[in-house]
Amino acid sequence: MTKRSVIIKDTHRGLWYEDGVLVKVLEAGRYKLPWLKGSFWRPWVEIVLVDVRERELTIKGQEILTADKVAIRVSIIVQFRVADPRAAMHEVEKYEERLYSDVQLAARRSLASMTLDEILTNRNRLSEDILRDVKEIAARYGVSILRADVKDLVFPGNLQEIMNKVLAAERTAQAQLVEAKTRAQTQQIAAGAQAGISRIEAEALAQTLRLQSEAEAGARKIRTEAEIAALRDSEQSAQAYAANPALLRLRELETLKELARSANARIYVSFDKPGKLEGED
Repeated sequence: MTKRSVIIKDTHRGLWYEDGVLVKVLEAGRYKLPWLKGSFWRPWVEIVLVDVRERELTIKGQEILTADKVAIRVSIIVQFRVADPRAAMHEVEKYEERLYSDVQLAARRSLASMTLDEILTNRNRLSEDILRDVKEIAARYGVSILRADVKDLVFPGNLQEIMNKVLAAERTAQAQLVEAKTRAQTQQIAAGAQAGISRIEAEALAQTLRLQSEAEAGARKIRTEAEIAALRDSEQSAQAYAANPALLRLRELETLKELARSANARIYVSFDKPGKLEGED
């Protein structure tokens, strides 16, 4: 018996048929295929390769009527991969063509239930509807839907012009809103900074006044204590002079001595008028 080899890459899976009957699904690797003996070299084993990589399918330019009878053209892109090679080859004739039809029908059903305003305000709903409707159906023939998105929406000419004006107005309004927010934030920051400066100035002024008040109070306390000390000294001196008149006389002489040293000093002496003798008129 002669043999030949087949190599299956990681990007594919192989369906092993024996006399037309699917026997197994082959993973990536190298496999030997037997040939029959005899004068006729007819293989009885066949391997069919199935691509399992992620791929994209684009449904272009589908003209569909919305719920309010507006004709729009929509293009949809679908990302998918074969999850079950056996089902993809056996359940439908051509799984890519079947997927194309299923997505097209799902888009028509979704758009037919939506008004133009709903489509404009919520484009994600169309993608979500397509993904929800097709995902389960495609799984029956071995295809896994990874993503379904609306690629383009084309409106009638006059409506497209109106839409462009609406979009331009929306962008202008958004720009003005951003500018207003920025201006408000700038004013808020400036007000906050000014309030901070005012607070710091008030705190500095209060601190200065407090220190000044403390300094004045300290000075008054020192003066008061000095005056009290001077009064106490005077009191003690007065008591000493009262107890010792000679000390007072000595103090007077010292004062006269000090005055005598000054050329401009003047001393006034008062003489009492002599009184009358007894018996005189």
